[in-house]
Amino acid sequence: MKFSHAPIEKNATLLMVLSLLVVSIGGIVEIAPLFYLENTIEEVEGVRPYSPLELKGRNVYIREGCYTCHSQMIRPFRDEVERYGHYSLAAESMYDHPFQWGSKRTGPDLARVGGRYSDEWHVQHLLDPRSVVPESIMPAYSFLAETDIRTDNIASHLEANQAVGVPYSDEMLENALVDLKAQADPEADGAFDVAERYPGAQIRDFDGNPERLTEMDALVAYLQMLGTLVDFSAYQAEENLR
Repeated sequence: MKFSHAPIEKNATLLMVLSLLVVSIGGIVEIAPLFYLENTIEEVEGVRPYSPLELKGRNVYIREGCYTCHSQMIRPFRDEVERYGHYSLAAESMYDHPFQWGSKRTGPDLARVGGRYSDEWHVQHLLDPRSVVPESIMPAYSFLAETDIRTDNIASHLEANQAVGVPYSDEMLENALVDLKAQADPEADGAFDVAERYPGAQIRDFDGNPERLTEMDALVAYLQMLGTLVDFSAYQAEENLR
């Protein structure tokens, strides 16, 4: 049976009505299942909210526009995985507001940068990018090492994230300031508690200046945890069995 589209194509009203019908059906098929799901993101073991110091570092990262040149999304393609590591999981960004996925890469993807370089490398790279990567066009961020972290509003930052669904507990809010300072000072009384509240949190002086708690400390702490919370060896073993 031959069907002619001519009547539809010649009748603008009919074409609009049928187009609206098709779009409506497609929208219902996509949206309706979401009302029956408690969560569209599968939880992954190891993923946790940012510690106060990491959250401060993430705020610096966003404030300075680092996301405009560095994505945090490894796509499931061979060249991406071989260069950067396991492809990104949605759950890794479940506590990001806003998330740092993207498509712009003037510089490399940073989804798995944690632990790839030393703290000293990161500090030097931020102070003078071309001293470690001669071809870099990244601007210098030396002022971060001279800018002390604002500490009086850290609890408010956690509360704001809690309001949009990040599971910060009352204990975390109450100890936000202590945890912020203790993560950069292994000798502090609260250092052990930071590791208890935020499993996998790295406790040390990050910027090489233990006398000050700077935005450099915070940014390096944030960078050093990216991609380190999830044990991807289990995922790799599962994929090898397929």
